[in-house]
Amino acid sequence: MARKPGIGFVAPSGQVTDPAGLARAIDYFREHGWRVVAPAALTRAHMRFAGTDEARVAALHAMAARADVDVVMAVRGGYGLSRILGKIDYALLAASNKRYIGHSDFTGLLSAAYARAGLVGFSGPMAGSDFGAAHLSKFTEQHFWQMFDAGQDEIAVQGGSVAAGRIKGCLWGGNLALLAHLAGTPYLPRVRGGLLYVEDINEHPYRVERMLLQLHHAGILQRQRALILGDFSEYKLAPNDNGYDFDAMVAHLRETLGIPVVTGLPFGHTRDKLTLPFGGQATLTAERGGWHLAYRV
Repeated sequence: MARKPGIGFVAPSGQVTDPAGLARAIDYFREHGWRVVAPAALTRAHMRFAGTDEARVAALHAMAARADVDVVMAVRGGYGLSRILGKIDYALLAASNKRYIGHSDFTGLLSAAYARAGLVGFSGPMAGSDFGAAHLSKFTEQHFWQMFDAGQDEIAVQGGSVAAGRIKGCLWGGNLALLAHLAGTPYLPRVRGGLLYVEDINEHPYRVERMLLQLHHAGILQRQRALILGDFSEYKLAPNDNGYDFDAMVAHLRETLGIPVVTGLPFGHTRDKLTLPFGGQATLTAERGGWHLAYRV
C-alpha cells in the first residue's frame, strides 16, 4: 500500500496567533488524504517569535530530516527569519528532497536556500492565513494543487502592461521588504536574466519605490529581464502626496529601470494568490492590453 503524502508545518518566524486557523489547516490536508505533522511546539512563544532562535532552527532541521514529510509549509510569517539565516543548514534542506512553501517573512528562507544551496522552493499560501482561513480561496486552492500535481501553471492578467514582448527567464522573488533587506548579503541569489516578482503590505508607494530603487542602485534589477508587481495592499495615501500614487510610482519605474514592468500579479498578502516556484523557469508574454505568465519547476 502506497504511503500517504505528508505535509509538515513549521513556524520559523512569528508566533502562531491563530490556533483555530492552524487546526482548520490540519483538518484540510487530512481530509485530502495527507498525513499531517504539526508538532505541539508550533504554538509556543518566545517574545514575539514562535520559540527561541535555536528552537526554530532545530524545528526546521527536524522537519527536513523526517522521511514521512514531502512538503514543508510555513504556518505564518511575521519577523524572525532574519535572526536565524546564518544558523540554517541549507545543504540539509536541499538534500531532503522536500518542497518548501510560504510567503511574507518566509521569503527570507526561500531566497537564502536558493542562494546557498540551489534549492527551488515555492512562494505561495501558508497554513494559517490561507488553508486555515474560515473561507479558503478557491483560486488559491486551485493554483496550489495545479502546481504541486503538475509542476507547472499559468495566469493571464488583464491590463498591467504598456508594451508587447516575450521574455523567458528564471522566476524568483517574494516579499519586497525582505528582498531589499537581503541585498548585499550572501542570502540573496545573484540571478541573471530573471523575472523578478515582488509584493508587500502596509507600504506606501514611495516606500515601494524606495526599496525597488535600492535594488536598482545595487545592480540587481539591471540583471533582470522583467519586474512583475504583485499585490501591494493596505496602505494609505496622504494629502501631501498631491497625485503621487501607486500608478505614478509605476510610471516612474518604467521610465527609470530600463526593463519591462508589469502589474497585477495575483500574489501577496491577499486572499487570492498563486503558488510560484522560486527558481523555476517562466515565460512572460506581454501585450498592451494585458499579459500572460507561464511557469514551471
